Amino acid sequence: MDSGGLSTGLATPAGLVEQKLRAEQIVKSGAGWFLAIAGLSIINSIMTMSGTRFHFIFGLGVTQIVDAIGAHSGTTGSVLGLIVNAFVAGIFVLFWYFGKQGQKWAFIVGMGLYLVDGLILLPFQDWLGAAFHGWALYRIYNGMQGIPVLEDIRRMTIGASAPITPA
Repeated sequence: MDSGGLSTGLATPAGLVEQKLRAEQIVKSGAGWFLAIAGLSIINSIMTMSGTRFHFIFGLGVTQIVDAIGAHSGTTGSVLGLIVNAFVAGIFVLFWYFGKQGQKWAFIVGMGLYLVDGLILLPFQDWLGAAFHGWALYRIYNGMQGIPVLEDIRRMTIGASAPITPA
């Protein structure tokens, strides 16, 4: 299993601390993609509401669809679209929050939803957006690879600090 060059083979306390810090950085970096995706999706929605034709490829495809529907429904539709998009982005913020804490479920569910979101782009022939989704999924997956290392270190340190009880 690729864990970003991490292993728990270092038995010294200083080595374990170093490995733990590196693994935490890898996990936080992977989880950070969820926050970037959420933020840029909201920025895309605001830019669409303002009439700008420019948008970031980093956002969510579903928010682009909501923006298009909202734009055709007038001002009220655009505002409702922004509210829906804020809710969707909020879900990705939750994936970031729990992911940076090392919660594997947040990575798995977040990657699954982002994969589905990327597949939404294919019928619209948004190849660049779909390719970015693939890249982001790869980076998020790499971040998730630090979680088993953290769990191993946690088990090693708990075992090392456990009191010795006579038999």
